[in-house]
Amino acid sequence: MRRAFLLLTVLALLLTACGDTGDGDTTTTVDGGETTTTADGGETTTTPAVGDPIRVGIITSTSGALQTYGNQYVEGLEAGLAYATDGTGAVNGQPIEFIFSDDGGDPEAAISQATSLVGDGVNIIAGTVVSGVAVQLAAFAEENDILYISGPAASDAITGANGNTFRSGRQSYQDVATAASLIDSEGGTVLVFAQDTEFGAANVAAVEAVLGPRGFTVDSLLVPATETEFTGFADQINQAEPDLVFVAWAGETSGAMWQSLNQQEVFETAPVATGLGDVVTWPFYGDAGTGISFLNHYFAGAPDNAVNDYLVANVAAPDLFTPDGFVAAQMIVQALTEGSADDVSSMISALEGWTFEAPKGTQTVRAGDHAMLQPMFTVRLLQDGENFSAELIGTLEADATAPPEAQ
Repeated sequence: MRRAFLLLTVLALLLTACGDTGDGDTTTTVDGGETTTTADGGETTTTPAVGDPIRVGIITSTSGALQTYGNQYVEGLEAGLAYATDGTGAVNGQPIEFIFSDDGGDPEAAISQATSLVGDGVNIIAGTVVSGVAVQLAAFAEENDILYISGPAASDAITGANGNTFRSGRQSYQDVATAASLIDSEGGTVLVFAQDTEFGAANVAAVEAVLGPRGFTVDSLLVPATETEFTGFADQINQAEPDLVFVAWAGETSGAMWQSLNQQEVFETAPVATGLGDVVTWPFYGDAGTGISFLNHYFAGAPDNAVNDYLVANVAAPDLFTPDGFVAAQMIVQALTEGSADDVSSMISALEGWTFEAPKGTQTVRAGDHAMLQPMFTVRLLQDGENFSAELIGTLEADATAPPEAQ
């Protein structure tokens, strides 16, 4: 018999930003009529109908393999702007104009788009779901003295990167700390099974930081992000015979990966730690899914507060990364309300130490390193025929998963 660990899950949320600044744009006006214009370049602009707009660049994935994540973020962003501005889309009489760029998860493309935005006078950029893109944009923000609010990208390296960079989502340490709350045992070997990306590496480091002090030895099996065949990797897990497997994954290969782990009976070799991903992934866990206690960043039924009620009422299908976009909009409005669009330092000051009510509950931007302290959840899956639903097990308050302050 293997060492008895409590099954849990940290489904790696591979965070991608895709983009193309393009030559065209789409403009949408609200409160007084809508005007929409789309050109071939793929750049989209949403603009309220009155006043001189404050332009905000949004770099995220709106096409490609991870466009679902980007779409969740954008839907949350638009709902969050309406919530934070009481439906006006404006701050102090000036409408906020979102300029959307799709970078395809390519850091070079993202930097090119950010350079174009800054050249056009934009000094607020938000978004990205790919950690590798976000890390590059963080450095760009400091070099060009703009405000950058990272999206769902989870790499711990984004927190404390510099004074210009914030985040609207959670980070890998918070994922792992939530998972650790479900582990009763001390000591053993943990194998981190992840994609070979910035996000995968961040998960390895987070597992070492959280579980290492509890006596666990951490090894890793990193898979090329483009890999589509996982039988051999599942065999390697079985041969390693770890005491716990920690899975960090996302994207269109999730289904094939989980199918391989099930077919090769990895769940019989060791407990599997992973997190509950977006709704489309819920059937991928197979028969083992309903016996697992998952860590979870967000599902619509987890929080119980008025802000989440607003999100659920105003987004057609709230999902894993919807609150990240919602919170980004809240942060943008806070920065512009308490600071000035022409004064980056004032916007930074407006965000540092800010505590506010978000869809997940009470959140705080830690002043020292800009970590986003927030509640996290543990959940289980329920199955009714071919349909799956999530049920909340418990809520970890923000201080329970707070990462060490970055120096």
